[in-house]
Amino acid sequence: EVQKHSVHTLVFRSLKRTHDMFVADNAKPILLDEESHKVKMAVKLRTEYGSVLHMPTLKENMREKGGPNTEDPYGQKQYSGNQGQELEYLITGTHPYPPGPGVALTADTKVQRMPSESAAQSLAVALPASQSRLDANRTAAGVGDIYRHAGISERSQPPGMSVAMVEGGGNKNSALMAKKAPTMPKPQWHPPWKLYRVISGHLGWVRCIAVEPGNQWFVTGSADRTIKIWDLASGKLKLSLTGHISTVRGVIVSARSPYLFSCGEDKQVKCWDLEYNKVIRHYHGHLSAVYGLDLHPTIDVLVTCSRDSTARIWDVRTKASVHTLSGHTNAVATVKCQAAEPQVITGSHDTTIRLWDLVAGKTRVTLTNHKKSVRAVVLHPRHYTFASGSPDNIKQWKFPDGNFIQNLPGHNAIINTLAVNSDGVLVSGADNGTMHLWDWRTGYNFQRVHAAVQPGSLDSESGIFACVFDQSESRLLTAEADKTIKVYKEDETATEETHPVSWKPEIIKRKRF
Repeated sequence: EVQKHSVHTLVFRSLKRTHDMFVADNAKPILLDEESHKVKMAVKLRTEYGSVLHMPTLKENMREKGGPNTEDPYGQKQYSGNQGQELEYLITGTHPYPPGPGVALTADTKVQRMPSESAAQSLAVALPASQSRLDANRTAAGVGDIYRHAGISERSQPPGMSVAMVEGGGNKNSALMAKKAPTMPKPQWHPPWKLYRVISGHLGWVRCIAVEPGNQWFVTGSADRTIKIWDLASGKLKLSLTGHISTVRGVIVSARSPYLFSCGEDKQVKCWDLEYNKVIRHYHGHLSAVYGLDLHPTIDVLVTCSRDSTARIWDVRTKASVHTLSGHTNAVATVKCQAAEPQVITGSHDTTIRLWDLVAGKTRVTLTNHKKSVRAVVLHPRHYTFASGSPDNIKQWKFPDGNFIQNLPGHNAIINTLAVNSDGVLVSGADNGTMHLWDWRTGYNFQRVHAAVQPGSLDSESGIFACVFDQSESRLLTAEADKTIKVYKEDETATEETHPVSWKPEIIKRKRF
């Protein structure tokens, strides 16, 4: 049976195909049309350099003994304005302006081929202010302008040099400054994290984890259909809750009321009263497995996401479905809530991230940069930014419009979970059991961890499904496929001397897509 798609979907698929078809030619330069280039340069000369066209032509870069059509050191042909005439040098020393029309230099004072940066700067300081002002009024021609006027293109200047204005002692002069390629800033040093506790007790994969706001205990949900509550300090089991009839995929503890919310592959969303350890509410509406949930920080609203390609907004008290956020074309794997706009963020297996207007229940922005499923999204606790994880890349974005910041490449695996703390440590956990730790600001990967599986487990059961920092941000908890919860903490003995940042200020090569 042929599946019918909306015109909107078909148009965007066509755009995607077009993009993929032409992406190979994306950065290729267009061939220069000589005729139109000549017209363009003539217009540019007249409009931009009309005030200096009356000036004598600079010939300092032409070889003294060569003919008028000689080549300069950078392989560019130069054409003299007054062919057949004797060569004149019209610039004295490293002064950026000709001293006056028709003034020739003697053999002793011939100008150097390219004024040096130091000479130009020292001249800028030494020149009296009144003289420089007079020169500036007389003509607007700088070194770059004179080069162009002489029939030499800008590209004939040495590579890596650009004309920059130097301000010194009230003087305005041009100096040739080296233009540096952009480099990655030095990352902040973070101590390495080490494994210090492994907690076992579940009989199936541990799929989700959450720490309660008081930082006394944490809760986990598992493929064994149970929810377990553990003491954070000792790692001892405090309580087991049963009620789900399939894998528990999401848990969260409310900071506003003594409630625990859970969701699972049985399509159920439950609210547990932790004073009685009983289910007090069910939220019915999802048509398939519920993969994740989050609570709004300031209002009594619960957001869930499901394999039915929707996210739903629920009123916690009345159990009413306020909005059904539809638009994704595949399972919605993750959902996050925040007090500021956009209040709801979803990541989906259709490779897109959507930022939602909570009041209208509509999409504000759709981000299509990822090439593969987006299974994890995390919001920075202090900055107005967020990150998304996909097998192709981890990407950072700016709120409110989802402007792209940077890629964090290198974690080449299915990324199931992301967590970030206030110090700017971003953690990514993957399906193959690897965990990478990154510096948030620079995107530097400062540590890679692959913890051994629990004795008795297969190596293939090495996988991280969820990770979270505790409220003090001093401990990192991971929920794993070997049925354990692993607890990490910072190595207190480490210093910047014992664990230096092996960082090189390499040139940034960041892809937008």
